[in-house]
Amino acid sequence: MTTLKADIEQSQNETHSKDIEMMRLAMEQAKLAALDGEVPVGAVLVLDGEIIGTGYNQNIIRLDPSAHAEMLAIRAGAEKIGNYRLLNSTLYVTLEPCSMCAGLLVHSRISRLVIGAMDQKTGACGSLMNIISDPRLNHQVEIQTGVLGEECSMMLSDFFALRRAQKKALKARVSD
Repeated sequence: MTTLKADIEQSQNETHSKDIEMMRLAMEQAKLAALDGEVPVGAVLVLDGEIIGTGYNQNIIRLDPSAHAEMLAIRAGAEKIGNYRLLNSTLYVTLEPCSMCAGLLVHSRISRLVIGAMDQKTGACGSLMNIISDPRLNHQVEIQTGVLGEECSMMLSDFFALRRAQKKALKARVSD
């Protein structure tokens, strides 16, 4: 015999397990960005248990400052369902969205945002500012932070350490 408390705990465990699974997929998207020399950020958009959009940073290769992982995943999802309003969807992203992407979450009516690593410098979902929870706006987004946060953060740290080492090596070769 199950109790209401046990049912709630089981539901929370299933949600947490799904969050980890989807964040791992977002991390796979981030790895694609890194392979292109882009900042490794990935996103996965889910509606009714189905992935409807994915994206990874492509600012450099597309020559497009708006080609953030979140933007590309949301565009793909809207196109897939034929509606710019993505009610009841969840966006998984490896790095806290910037103000541009946070505004997009509000305008597209994303219901839930799951973040891996927080971004103290440009994060607009709780770190530097909190656009998605601003009560003055016509929509607020539920947020879950820290899902595989250490792994997501390490991926970014490793990328930037490699980039600094490459710049240092290039500078040393030019000096010789």
